[in-house]
Amino acid sequence: MGARDPRRVISQVMNLGTFEDVQALRQLVGDFAFKQALQEARPGEFSERSWHHWHLLLGAATLGCVPPVPVRRYG
Repeated sequence: MGARDPRRVISQVMNLGTFEDVQALRQLVGDFAFKQALQEARPGEFSERSWHHWHLLLGAATLGCVPPVPVRRYG
């Protein structure tokens, strides 16, 4: 993973990064890449708080209409 999977790196910064980390990465890759990271998120990549924050901040959802956080399903 890591550098071979830029979407995962973006997701990790979105979920765990400092304000400065996020700002630097947004300038580098743009909001489209951030939205794509949300759309392609795997279970466990985002906390519920980060998930809601980013959907609302990026205009990917409206208050009360944020999709559920991806969860692992065990058969």
